[in-house]
Amino acid sequence: MRVAAILALGLLTAACGFQLRGQAQLPFETLYVAIPAVSPLGTELKRNIIAGTRTRLVNTPGEAQAILELVSEERGKTILSFDSSGQVLEYQLHYRLKFRVRDARGRDYLPQSEIRLTRDVSYTSSQVLAKESEEQLLYRDMQSDVVQQILRRLAAAPAEPVAFEPEPKDAAPR
Repeated sequence: MRVAAILALGLLTAACGFQLRGQAQLPFETLYVAIPAVSPLGTELKRNIIAGTRTRLVNTPGEAQAILELVSEERGKTILSFDSSGQVLEYQLHYRLKFRVRDARGRDYLPQSEIRLTRDVSYTSSQVLAKESEEQLLYRDMQSDVVQQILRRLAAAPAEPVAFEPEPKDAAPR
């Protein structure tokens, strides 16, 4: 009976289309990540590129087919609600990252893109240390989500950069 149940479960899982994620296919052979090495985001992103793709990371922009630049990274907190005595009950964490991917000549594979994430957190003044730890864990979780989103966007990037041509200054508005 157990063998039949395991066999049925295996067939059911195979029939639903489930498969492991495997390696991401990035359209670049080499990539330079222009994020500070001491940044936790940069460390996690580089680790995921090395482990999850065939793309080779290089140490200088001149060696790279594509350059991933961090334009800005911001974290913030907004109060969502108060109780009747004016104590904070709930707040929202914000994480925003802007990046772009270009070649050495400045042509964009991906123009400047933005990723925004939020998480809601309840707050209790009697558990300040626990809530601070929870906040740090949520920021770490958002950072991991951002890394996965960047990898998906890199995998969807075009194989050739798109040249940006600014409009002439004397051109009439459209």
